Amino acid sequence: MKRRIFFTLALPAAALALAGCGKFDLVPAEAGRVAQIEGTLGMRSWRLSRGQEDRILALNPERVTDHDVRRTLAGAPAPRIINIHGGLARVQERLVSFSKFLGGLGYPGKAMRNPGNGDYTISCYEDAELFAGLIAWYYEHEGMQPVMIGHSQGAMQAVKVLRLLAGLTAKQLAVWNPLTWQPETRTEISDPLTGKKRPVVGLGVSYVAALGGGGATRALPNQWDLMFSLRSVPNSVEEFTGFYLGFDVLGGDYLGFGPANHFRSMGRAKVRNVQLPAYYSHGMTPQLDRLLSNPRAIEWINNYVPSSEPRDPVGIGDVKGIIFGADVWKSVKRHWVIELQRLIRARRAMSHGR
Repeated sequence: MKRRIFFTLALPAAALALAGCGKFDLVPAEAGRVAQIEGTLGMRSWRLSRGQEDRILALNPERVTDHDVRRTLAGAPAPRIINIHGGLARVQERLVSFSKFLGGLGYPGKAMRNPGNGDYTISCYEDAELFAGLIAWYYEHEGMQPVMIGHSQGAMQAVKVLRLLAGLTAKQLAVWNPLTWQPETRTEISDPLTGKKRPVVGLGVSYVAALGGGGATRALPNQWDLMFSLRSVPNSVEEFTGFYLGFDVLGGDYLGFGPANHFRSMGRAKVRNVQLPAYYSHGMTPQLDRLLSNPRAIEWINNYVPSSEPRDPVGIGDVKGIIFGADVWKSVKRHWVIELQRLIRARRAMSHGR
């Protein structure tokens, strides 16, 4: 009976989702500028003073304040954020809004935009192999494990990428260049922290935020391969947070209620599940740049303490979606510091010939 109810809801919603495809052409950088742009992305393209490095190494990743972001981390590189938007064309702008929200809180815009064409997001309909190859390329060039933020079908695509990197669904993966949008003729990178060769399979990301993955979109043919594995998180990510909300036909299993929406770790990955208020919207939740003009909302975000069932603050205006923004921002800050500290220590060790 439950299965019959699920598909009764899923099939009409899936047809609706297909009505406005969110796939956009990946425009390569001008051929004459590829080498020039690539030269601005490597670890040699930035310089931090010894004093700033020391201050960064002294930060506690679990308690990164707004002062830390604005003063200590200002001007420092940050892990690449790969945003994967859902299947509807209009949801792309919601993750663009979310990127601007993170930028307003202090995250470098350069780390969120494609270096070739300046786009903030990539469609969930691009091949998972492309995303895995991009992760390898960015890690090799920037020295920090990337972050993935997936919305709706983008959340499901993020899980597919993790499965590829973990070797569960691929033996070899090509490196993909985000400037040309073409695979390179290699399946290994030079690890920027050790200088040793490493295959793309076996690499990972530091953090994944998955919002509204599941529900009616499970019925789409491109998602059938995740039917029984969507909620299993492999070891190719350090921290994974799944966000779900009630009455979510498009992205919630059993309408977004209960443990069917919970992601589970397959091993080392640290997995959290956050139930958002049921009055949030599947499509609109990431559209948060409007909060940047609300000082009280920003103060609440910067002081947010994670919880499995947090509640919105009251009396500070329309803040729908704020829990998602605050929870992701706290994790993004944590991994910004962790990855940057790891890179600084590795660079210092290599400079001393260790």
